[in-house]
Amino acid sequence: MFVPLLLTDFLDRAVSLYGKRTAVIDGSKEVTYEKLNYNINQLSRALNDLGIKKGDKAAYLTRNCKELVEGYYGVFQTGAVMTPLGTGLSAEEYVFILNHSESRVLIVEEALYSRISSIKERLETIEHIIVIGKSPVSQGCLHYDSWKDQFPGYAYDRVELEEQDVATLQYTRGTTGRPKGVLTAHRSNYLHALSAMHHLRVSDRDRLLHVLPMHHANAWGAPFIYTSNGAVQIMQQDMEARVTAHNIDAYHITVVHMTPPVLQSLLEYYKEEGAPPKKRNVRLVVSGEIPPRDIVHRVETELGWEFVQVYGMTETSPLVAVSEVRPQHQYLTDGQKEEIKAKTGFPMIGVNMKVVDEEGVEIPRDGVTIGEIIIRSNHVMEGYLKNPEETSQSIKNGWLHTGDHAVIDVDGYIEIKERKRKTAYSFSYVDTTP
Repeated sequence: MFVPLLLTDFLDRAVSLYGKRTAVIDGSKEVTYEKLNYNINQLSRALNDLGIKKGDKAAYLTRNCKELVEGYYGVFQTGAVMTPLGTGLSAEEYVFILNHSESRVLIVEEALYSRISSIKERLETIEHIIVIGKSPVSQGCLHYDSWKDQFPGYAYDRVELEEQDVATLQYTRGTTGRPKGVLTAHRSNYLHALSAMHHLRVSDRDRLLHVLPMHHANAWGAPFIYTSNGAVQIMQQDMEARVTAHNIDAYHITVVHMTPPVLQSLLEYYKEEGAPPKKRNVRLVVSGEIPPRDIVHRVETELGWEFVQVYGMTETSPLVAVSEVRPQHQYLTDGQKEEIKAKTGFPMIGVNMKVVDEEGVEIPRDGVTIGEIIIRSNHVMEGYLKNPEETSQSIKNGWLHTGDHAVIDVDGYIEIKERKRKTAYSFSYVDTTP
């Protein structure tokens, strides 16, 4: 039997099995999965009333918030494409991305509206701007709650979709020139979520703290991975170490995604405060820059948390590798295990990875010879929007060429020596680096 892999299936599962359970905590706002679904159905009807249809782009400019989770599924139900924007772009970058994507609607957080107000007249395809917030709406804009709440929240008659239909459009920094729009399908995001939830051991007992911006390559799949398992998702709007430490303790967090700079800041906070958190089962999923072994050691000894290194990029939905200590390595010393955990890792389920030389030949598994990581997987993007040249340069003979240089050891663990993109953050969130 063939059943299309659609991301809305994850919402349906959560509502069916965990409807009365808390889904999202966003400051004073707390909703169950049933209420989240109700809000999502209202949003889909509101978007439909504006004429948003299959294939249209719906842009979001918000920090982590309840409305952003609603947005993913509310947009998907209409057949439209979720197009998230970062909070730290210049006016020119917003103009380029919104016009290049041909977004028809922009939903923006009140605190970020000033970044859009000065360029409204230059947005060629935006027909409606909806503002999330409590204050009176700016002239010509709609107020999110007032606009959405006009519509009922019973089951929405979803637009018929194919699994290869585009679900998300995310802009990322190119090696030169303008940012590139990465197109990923329902299928690629769905299969990525299944693989990631296995390797990250996600369950309905999890409580996720959204520290990184939800669109960042590491946290980006969270609305699918954790929603499908009925996990509780706690929103955090900045990466200040003090706030993170408080939330981990106050909300009994079991899993959090970070980059090494954010983690380093948190470790320094605990060191200065002299009050490490209570020992509990916390999985710390880390991606971005190559972490030194000392970081792994401090996380697991000083905090008593589990360190999980992952690797990926926007073009791969995003995670493709994870570094865990496999059964054959259980006899190693703690120091040797920490060395393994600090590596980039081995391919996740559903991912083929090679490290090749300039001729495309696999390099020896000696942990010394350096080559380029190439990837073949259902996780890989459909291509770059309106950019066939860049697409063909990145995907050659069915393999995505990452530009990341690495070695591979005899056990198949890859270790990156140089990343093509120096920043540990997605283009959209460069401003959030602490």
